[in-house]
Amino acid sequence: MRRRAFAPTRCLHLYHPRVTTRTYKGADMSSTVVFDRRVEKGLLSSSNPADIFPNWKGSEERWLFLSPHDDDIICGCGLTFIASLFCGIKTFAGVVTNGKMGYCAPEERDTIADVRRNECVDSFTTLGLPKENLFFLNHDDGSLNQQAGRRFATGAAGEGPAIAGGAGVQNSLVWLFRQTRPTRLFVPSITDLHPDHKFTNSETMISIFHAQGTIWPELGEPIPEIPAIYEYATYSNFITPPQIRTRVSEDLFERKINGILQYKSQKQIDLTIKIQRENGTEEFIREAEFDIFVPQRCKDLFAAAAAGNDQ
Repeated sequence: MRRRAFAPTRCLHLYHPRVTTRTYKGADMSSTVVFDRRVEKGLLSSSNPADIFPNWKGSEERWLFLSPHDDDIICGCGLTFIASLFCGIKTFAGVVTNGKMGYCAPEERDTIADVRRNECVDSFTTLGLPKENLFFLNHDDGSLNQQAGRRFATGAAGEGPAIAGGAGVQNSLVWLFRQTRPTRLFVPSITDLHPDHKFTNSETMISIFHAQGTIWPELGEPIPEIPAIYEYATYSNFITPPQIRTRVSEDLFERKINGILQYKSQKQIDLTIKIQRENGTEEFIREAEFDIFVPQRCKDLFAAAAAGNDQ
């Protein structure tokens, strides 16, 4: 459990004062979830995610949250994760690394990976995620860059987990995307200080491209389209201001706190809880772009420049 340096208060000035909210239909009618989107002329607020997230697919919505380490989702976008479950959206979590570098005492070195995996299961169970929707990719913690790309598995030391005869982070992510078939994908910010966070982001972008194509058929059926991609902040600020805010009622916020408390092996848990309480019942999400190169855009730029020469 690591201290989070991102300061959500930096984003508050982007949003207008809170509007009156309505209760989303759910088991506990005292619980509320509200999504806000910054728009050109102000703030759009709704407890119905279909009003905030574009190209809504109704009952076909499937949200996948990627976590470089077991606690990154709950600390970085736990409220949005809880809101997804609360709103009845089919929700998945993928934990990329095995947590073996998360020990806080020498005697924990050989056991911490199993301890953290069990704590992670307990945490997501506390949030309400079905166990079958939690995926562990089991790459070595702290060295994702050494497991880049995809290669045929040989069983060599340090190669990482094998799936369908392949190894590497891209192999695992393409398999995960084809298994879960997300319509929306949440990843750590590309600006994050932690190398594993940056690497999860960058490997996600190329893996999504591969997952939609027909390459590597042994990893599953290609996904029908590239999902909408969103970034959450942990250590560092966003590269550009976030467009979406998630707000929840106190009881749902306490569910997040209870989820964090499951990571009992992490000695800084009290500090983490303190920071989360200071941040409060809201968090921020940046809508990212999967920007495919289109040569025509460049042609138009040069055509406009040439037209200027003729004047």
